[in-house]
Amino acid sequence: MENMMSKLRNLDAYPKINEDFYSRTLSGGVITLASSIVMLLLFLSELRLYLHAVTETRLVVDTSRGETLRINFDVTFSALPCSILSLDAMDISGEQHLDVKHDIIKKRLDSHGNVIESRPDGIGAPKIEKPLQRHGGRLEHNETYCGSCYGAEAADEDCCNSCEDVREAYRKKGWAISNPDVIDQCKREGFLQRIKDEEGEGCNIYGFLEVNKVAGNFHFAPGKSFQQSNVHVHDLLAFQKDSFNISHTINRLSFGDYFPGVVNPLDGVHWAQATPSGMYQYFIKVVPTVYTDVSGHTIQSNQFSVTEHFRGTEVGNLQYLPGVFFFYDLSPIKVTFTEEHISFLHFLTNVCAIVGGVFTVSGILDSFIYHGQKAIKKKMEIGKFS
Repeated sequence: MENMMSKLRNLDAYPKINEDFYSRTLSGGVITLASSIVMLLLFLSELRLYLHAVTETRLVVDTSRGETLRINFDVTFSALPCSILSLDAMDISGEQHLDVKHDIIKKRLDSHGNVIESRPDGIGAPKIEKPLQRHGGRLEHNETYCGSCYGAEAADEDCCNSCEDVREAYRKKGWAISNPDVIDQCKREGFLQRIKDEEGEGCNIYGFLEVNKVAGNFHFAPGKSFQQSNVHVHDLLAFQKDSFNISHTINRLSFGDYFPGVVNPLDGVHWAQATPSGMYQYFIKVVPTVYTDVSGHTIQSNQFSVTEHFRGTEVGNLQYLPGVFFFYDLSPIKVTFTEEHISFLHFLTNVCAIVGGVFTVSGILDSFIYHGQKAIKKKMEIGKFS
């Protein structure tokens, strides 16, 4: 055992300097203290980096097929009533969702932005008392009501029991209602009167859309939409108005689920309309994104960039459909964010590099100051220092 200890002493590659061969100086103490503080700060920084996950970013080609895209929105129109506001979505594959009502909530707002009423879209039509039957007579006792669709019936047994039913039947036919007062259901529900009563109100509309993962658009616009000669048209005659104020605030707009670090550039954006009417367009580039945290949980989401454009029209000349349009296209490149912890060996290597590097630099600095002081002192002793 003693022989082995003796061999280990001879193997020592770090010879110890006898105290008689070194001296303690004030500059050496200052440098030692400063280097110790620097080493401690660098060690704490490295320890913090080791304890917290780092995010690695990669770009790959998006090869996914047949997926859907979820669009979350929350938009406030300060001068457009909920009764005339509709939402449509369509894409380049030809699929259309006209006058979307499911998964959408509308809030009526007064001129100060306070909520008057909140309800799911398409629910809450007033009940008709003693409605007019298809044959022109009034509803008798135990008789089932079946209102006329005024020529828009797809089959003989079709019934339009509310103003909304008549407008929907007309939409499917590609027709516009020029005067709602000639429609018994609309007249009895007070369709035009309700629009006049809501004059000056605003609307907050929020919810989500599930669309195909291809390029397309969705838009908020007044009137009920329909197809006429393969052209997308909105029925604005029923409102008997010459202009529509589409001033709006986008409270939230995102494509997919939230993930840490995501920035949605349209959140909180406000635009006030100066002209009587017009079309506001957002052109959005959607980038598929996959976020994986340290536990392996994966979030399939998207990021996007946007540019804006406005087309104004004069009063009474609705050259462009008034509304707010969001045109989106998808990038073929997918971004992947992966949270990872630095390995312990990497952490140990960095700590050793910190200690060795600071120790070496401080030694060089101490040696430079020590020998400089000795040279100056020697010259002063022989009287050559001036």
